[in-house]
Amino acid sequence: MSNALATDRLVKRFDRWDTDGNGVLEASDFQSEAARIAQNLGKSADSPEVQELQAAFTGLYEYLAEKAGVKAGGAISRQQFLDATGDMLFKEGEASFNRALSPIVKALIHLCDDDHNGQIDAREFQAWLNAVGVPLSQAGEAFQKIDKNDDGQLSEDELLQAVREFHFGQLEVELLG
Repeated sequence: MSNALATDRLVKRFDRWDTDGNGVLEASDFQSEAARIAQNLGKSADSPEVQELQAAFTGLYEYLAEKAGVKAGGAISRQQFLDATGDMLFKEGEASFNRALSPIVKALIHLCDDDHNGQIDAREFQAWLNAVGVPLSQAGEAFQKIDKNDDGQLSEDELLQAVREFHFGQLEVELLG
Protein backbone atom coordinates (compact mmCIF):
# COMPACT_ATOMS: atom_id res chain seq x y z
CA MET A 1 0.00 0.00 0.00
CA SER A 2 1.21 3.42 -0.82
CA ASN A 3 1.32 6.42 1.43
CA ALA A 4 -0.82 8.10 -1.23
CA LEU A 5 -3.70 5.68 -0.61
CA ALA A 6 -3.41 6.12 3.15
CA THR A 7 -3.33 9.89 2.75
CA ASP A 8 -6.39 9.77 0.49
CA ARG A 9 -8.26 7.75 3.09
CA LEU A 10 -7.18 10.12 5.85
CA VAL A 11 -8.34 13.13 3.81
CA LYS A 12 -11.73 11.46 3.44
CA ARG A 13 -11.75 10.74 7.18
CA PHE A 14 -10.99 14.40 7.89
CA ASP A 15 -13.80 15.54 5.58
CA ARG A 16 -16.22 13.05 7.15
CA TRP A 17 -15.39 14.15 10.68
CA ASP A 18 -15.49 17.87 9.81
CA THR A 19 -19.21 17.73 10.48
CA ASP A 20 -19.76 21.48 10.31
CA GLY A 21 -17.69 21.82 7.13
CA ASN A 22 -15.54 24.68 8.38
CA GLY A 23 -12.25 23.10 7.28
CA VAL A 24 -10.93 22.24 10.74
CA LEU A 25 -11.62 19.54 13.32
CA GLU A 26 -12.87 20.68 16.68
CA ALA A 27 -14.13 18.77 19.69
CA SER A 28 -17.68 19.53 18.56
CA ASP A 29 -17.07 17.69 15.27
CA PHE A 30 -16.11 14.54 17.17
CA GLN A 31 -19.16 14.88 19.41
CA SER A 32 -21.38 15.33 16.36
CA GLU A 33 -19.97 12.18 14.78
CA ALA A 34 -20.64 10.18 17.94
CA ALA A 35 -24.18 11.60 18.12
CA ARG A 36 -24.80 10.70 14.45
CA ILE A 37 -23.72 7.11 15.02
CA ALA A 38 -25.88 6.79 18.14
CA GLN A 39 -28.86 8.28 16.34
CA ASN A 40 -28.40 5.87 13.42
CA LEU A 41 -28.54 3.02 15.93
CA GLY A 42 -31.65 4.47 17.56
CA LYS A 43 -29.85 4.84 20.90
CA SER A 44 -30.76 7.45 23.49
CA ALA A 45 -28.14 10.17 23.96
CA ASP A 46 -28.16 9.61 27.72
CA SER A 47 -27.59 5.83 27.58
CA PRO A 48 -24.33 4.59 29.12
CA GLU A 49 -23.23 3.16 25.76
CA VAL A 50 -23.71 6.47 23.97
CA GLN A 51 -21.92 8.29 26.78
CA GLU A 52 -19.03 5.85 26.34
CA LEU A 53 -18.95 6.59 22.59
CA GLN A 54 -19.01 10.34 23.27
CA ALA A 55 -16.11 9.97 25.71
CA ALA A 56 -14.17 7.84 23.21
CA PHE A 57 -14.57 10.42 20.45
CA THR A 58 -13.62 13.21 22.86
CA GLY A 59 -10.55 11.21 23.84
CA LEU A 60 -9.59 10.77 20.18
CA TYR A 61 -9.94 14.50 19.56
CA GLU A 62 -7.75 15.25 22.60
CA TYR A 63 -5.16 12.69 21.52
CA LEU A 64 -4.99 14.07 17.98
CA ALA A 65 -4.94 17.68 19.18
CA GLU A 66 -2.02 16.93 21.48
CA LYS A 67 -0.12 15.13 18.70
CA ALA A 68 -0.83 18.07 16.38
CA GLY A 69 0.41 20.60 18.93
CA VAL A 70 -3.02 22.19 19.27
CA LYS A 71 -4.05 23.68 22.61
CA ALA A 72 -6.95 22.09 24.43
CA GLY A 73 -10.21 23.06 22.77
CA GLY A 74 -8.43 24.31 19.65
CA ALA A 75 -8.94 23.49 16.00
CA ILE A 76 -6.94 20.85 14.11
CA SER A 77 -6.20 21.84 10.52
CA ARG A 78 -6.28 19.32 7.70
CA GLN A 79 -2.48 19.30 7.50
CA GLN A 80 -2.10 18.89 11.26
CA PHE A 81 -4.54 15.98 11.14
CA LEU A 82 -2.68 14.36 8.24
CA ASP A 83 0.68 14.82 9.95
CA ALA A 84 -0.54 13.47 13.29
CA THR A 85 -2.39 10.48 11.86
CA GLY A 86 0.37 9.80 9.33
CA ASP A 87 2.91 9.66 12.14
CA MET A 88 0.61 7.38 14.08
CA LEU A 89 0.22 5.00 11.11
CA PHE A 90 3.69 5.03 9.61
CA LYS A 91 6.13 5.97 12.35
CA GLU A 92 4.67 5.02 15.71
CA GLY A 93 3.10 1.71 14.77
CA GLU A 94 0.31 -0.48 15.92
CA ALA A 95 0.51 0.34 19.64
CA SER A 96 -0.09 4.05 19.01
CA PHE A 97 -2.88 3.31 16.55
CA ASN A 98 -4.55 0.96 19.02
CA ARG A 99 -4.20 3.43 21.89
CA ALA A 100 -6.00 6.08 19.83
CA LEU A 101 -8.77 3.98 18.30
CA SER A 102 -9.40 1.13 20.73
CA PRO A 103 -11.81 3.19 22.88
CA ILE A 104 -13.96 3.95 19.84
CA VAL A 105 -14.00 0.32 18.72
CA LYS A 106 -14.91 -0.80 22.26
CA ALA A 107 -17.69 1.77 22.46
CA LEU A 108 -19.08 0.72 19.08
CA ILE A 109 -19.05 -2.90 20.21
CA HIS A 110 -21.01 -1.94 23.34
CA LEU A 111 -23.52 -0.03 21.21
CA CYS A 112 -24.06 -2.85 18.71
CA ASP A 113 -23.66 -5.93 20.89
CA ASP A 114 -27.32 -6.76 21.42
CA ASP A 115 -26.65 -10.12 23.04
CA HIS A 116 -23.98 -8.63 25.35
CA ASN A 117 -21.37 -11.31 24.67
CA GLY A 118 -18.59 -8.80 24.01
CA GLN A 119 -18.38 -9.64 20.33
CA ILE A 120 -20.17 -8.67 17.13
CA ASP A 121 -22.08 -11.25 15.09
CA ALA A 122 -23.11 -10.79 11.45
CA ARG A 123 -26.43 -9.11 12.29
CA GLU A 124 -24.81 -6.75 14.80
CA PHE A 125 -22.09 -5.99 12.24
CA GLN A 126 -24.76 -4.90 9.75
CA ALA A 127 -26.13 -2.51 12.39
CA TRP A 128 -22.59 -1.19 12.97
CA LEU A 129 -22.06 -0.54 9.25
CA ASN A 130 -25.45 1.12 8.94
CA ALA A 131 -24.65 3.34 11.93
CA VAL A 132 -21.40 4.61 10.41
CA GLY A 133 -22.91 5.07 6.96
CA VAL A 134 -21.37 2.14 5.07
CA PRO A 135 -23.58 0.41 2.48
CA LEU A 136 -24.97 -2.83 3.88
CA SER A 137 -24.15 -4.55 0.58
CA GLN A 138 -20.55 -4.68 1.83
CA ALA A 139 -21.41 -6.35 5.13
CA GLY A 140 -21.31 -10.05 4.27
CA GLU A 141 -17.99 -10.12 2.45
CA ALA A 142 -16.40 -7.73 4.95
CA PHE A 143 -17.55 -9.85 7.89
CA GLN A 144 -15.91 -12.93 6.38
CA LYS A 145 -12.63 -11.07 5.78
CA ILE A 146 -12.55 -9.62 9.28
CA ASP A 147 -13.51 -12.85 11.06
CA LYS A 148 -9.95 -14.21 10.99
CA ASN A 149 -10.67 -17.22 13.19
CA ASP A 150 -13.96 -18.09 11.42
CA ASP A 151 -15.95 -18.31 14.65
CA GLY A 152 -18.85 -16.19 13.38
CA GLN A 153 -18.03 -13.42 15.85
CA LEU A 154 -15.86 -10.32 15.56
CA SER A 155 -13.72 -9.58 18.59
CA GLU A 156 -12.36 -6.20 19.55
CA ASP A 157 -8.94 -7.26 18.29
CA GLU A 158 -10.35 -8.37 14.92
CA LEU A 159 -12.29 -5.13 14.53
CA LEU A 160 -9.38 -2.94 15.53
CA GLN A 161 -7.15 -4.81 13.09
CA ALA A 162 -9.77 -4.28 10.38
CA VAL A 163 -9.79 -0.52 10.99
CA ARG A 164 -6.01 -0.55 10.68
CA GLU A 165 -6.13 -2.72 7.54
CA PHE A 166 -8.52 -0.24 5.95
CA HIS A 167 -6.04 2.57 6.47
CA PHE A 168 -3.27 0.44 4.96
CA GLY A 169 -5.38 -0.49 1.93
CA GLN A 170 -5.81 -4.14 2.87
CA LEU A 171 -9.57 -3.87 3.44
CA GLU A 172 -12.07 -1.80 1.51
CA VAL A 173 -14.78 -1.44 4.16
CA GLU A 174 -14.45 1.63 6.31
CA LEU A 175 -15.59 0.62 9.79
CA LEU A 176 -15.52 4.14 11.17
CA GLY A 177 -17.73 5.59 8.44
